[in-house]
Amino acid sequence: TLSTSGPSSSKSQWGRAETSNIHFKAGISGLVWAEGPFPSKFWLYRHCSSVQQRDRQAQKAGQLFSGLLAMNVVFLGSAFISSMIFNQVAITLADVWILLSILKVLCLFWIIYYLLGTSQQPHAVLYRDSHAGAIWIRGSVLLFGSCSILLNVFQIGYSTILIHCKSRVEIVFPSIGILFICTQAYFLWHHSKDCIQVQHNFTRCGLMLTIATNLLLWLLAVTNDTLHMEIEAQLREVERRFAGNETALCTCPNTTICKVFQKGYILLYPFNTEYCLVCCSVLYVMWKNVGRRISHHHVPHTKPKFKLQGVVFGPLLGAVAVIIGACVFMMYQIQATSLEPTRQVFVIYYSYYIVLLPLMSVGAVIGTIIHALEKKELDTMKNPTRSLDVILLMGAALGQIGMSYFSIVALVATDPRDLLNSLILSYSVLLIFQNITQNVFVIDGLHRRSKQENVSVLELGQEIRKASLSYIHTYSHLSWRRRVLREISFFLVLCNIILWVMPTFGAHPVFENGIERSFYGYSTWFVIVNFGLPLGVFYRMHSVGGLLEVYVTA
Repeated sequence: TLSTSGPSSSKSQWGRAETSNIHFKAGISGLVWAEGPFPSKFWLYRHCSSVQQRDRQAQKAGQLFSGLLAMNVVFLGSAFISSMIFNQVAITLADVWILLSILKVLCLFWIIYYLLGTSQQPHAVLYRDSHAGAIWIRGSVLLFGSCSILLNVFQIGYSTILIHCKSRVEIVFPSIGILFICTQAYFLWHHSKDCIQVQHNFTRCGLMLTIATNLLLWLLAVTNDTLHMEIEAQLREVERRFAGNETALCTCPNTTICKVFQKGYILLYPFNTEYCLVCCSVLYVMWKNVGRRISHHHVPHTKPKFKLQGVVFGPLLGAVAVIIGACVFMMYQIQATSLEPTRQVFVIYYSYYIVLLPLMSVGAVIGTIIHALEKKELDTMKNPTRSLDVILLMGAALGQIGMSYFSIVALVATDPRDLLNSLILSYSVLLIFQNITQNVFVIDGLHRRSKQENVSVLELGQEIRKASLSYIHTYSHLSWRRRVLREISFFLVLCNIILWVMPTFGAHPVFENGIERSFYGYSTWFVIVNFGLPLGVFYRMHSVGGLLEVYVTA
């Protein structure tokens, strides 16, 4: 408050006030602009930047440490499994089961702690990734998990019947497996979208330990052919008994229940490998989302819905492919279960693939060309789920592509002019081409923004007001292209479904035709098929999800 006692005092006091005001302004200016004329030099900005940088460094360090943990666990388990394969005296299958049981128990403890402790803390889950944990992949976890539980039940029943000549570990291991599968499936169904904001490092290590355990279970399933060898040994035992030579072999009694357990185990065997791969993919997305903060403008307000409106030829052609494929599959299965599949059945089976695969490849190529012509805006937003989808599509395709190249080498080296051999050779080449073209189409489609995300209501209204004949002509062409994309996507969805069903439920001519098996040997070809076949099944299943997303956003 300035005094008004007189002109001189008023001037002097006003002068002091003005001087102090200037000093105050100078202080603020010095605070803001002391180190240069840019706001980036402001001390608060520098402080926030350093905090963000430390946060990013801590995140990178946590990811590195948890990744190293998983790598060491995988290497340890791989060493055990490899030693079991090459030196069955020192390291037995029971030793591998004990190691995996310990890992399962550790994972169970962490999952229970996450469910009851970490996720229940205040502000633990502030954000949820809308792209993660799609309903189809969580449904796959439940489906394959249920089949894996049945597989373990059959294994327990089979081992219980033969308890007089089998280890008790063969009953304990699948029992722990059932508990592990149930707990993990519940955890992934309810928490696959979590972006956890507390206990970052502990959560990352727990997720990576669970990923490593699932990878080791998959690796063991790929390389362990114990039951198949037992069945062949039992067949040789039956032959010896007919010849009058009795041996003390651990054989399945001639009872219906034992045969049911044995056959059920073989039928459900591929589902266990699929379950492990699907769980690894979901857990990896959760690991990437630990500590992630999602801003509000990244959250989609309207999500495109699945509609069958306007598509005719895709569902029609796809339904024809599914019906014919189901007939071929049933014919093959009837032959395979009653007796050895005949040459004619193999010819029909491979002929179906030789007709279908080129149609799928042509559709994928046309879809890719339409994507290029449409010039739709690319979605460059950071999306861990989409990045993982691309990696999984490329990685899973290596299973079928690798098996195809092994078949090509075996067939060219034997007799490629034979009818069946030439069909298998054509099938292998077409399968490689179909995988590549479909991957290009799906990956390109996943990176295209949907129409709803590109055009706001205001922009659409402005465009309508500025409408001209050329604009209407362009829009009609775009609508035609989108209709074709939807037809192609739906056709490929149905084709991939039938190509998923056939190998999943027992049609394995790549192992049963005997050509590659006789060329590479039983054990080598068994490992190749068990490595490539689950990846191929996983590829078909994962392609369905990617193609549905391309269909919805077309």
